Amino acid sequence: MSADDGAADNGAAKKVVSDDAVVDARGQRCPLPVIRLARFAADRPDLRTVTLLATDPAAAHDVPAWCRMRGHRFVEARAEGEHTAYVVELLRPSSPEGAH
Repeated sequence: MSADDGAADNGAAKKVVSDDAVVDARGQRCPLPVIRLARFAADRPDLRTVTLLATDPAAAHDVPAWCRMRGHRFVEARAEGEHTAYVVELLRPSSPEGAH
């Protein structure tokens, strides 16, 4: 299973662990990068951190806005050559035994 959600292999191997994954949305235009991020996160309830790779400048606004709307934490945007890596910490509702 690939953590890039079906994107073509660009030759750079990525180590994927249960709490860290990459969604490769390079070359896709708004609103697809944030839609792919949302679907990827929704399908993986145990995921803690996800990095979205995107070339669309609109992602700079869309990803932080999505985080605010969904209660996740936008960690950083990092320029990496011709794309930007958007790192998101997925904050899930606490379990009943953790509630006060």
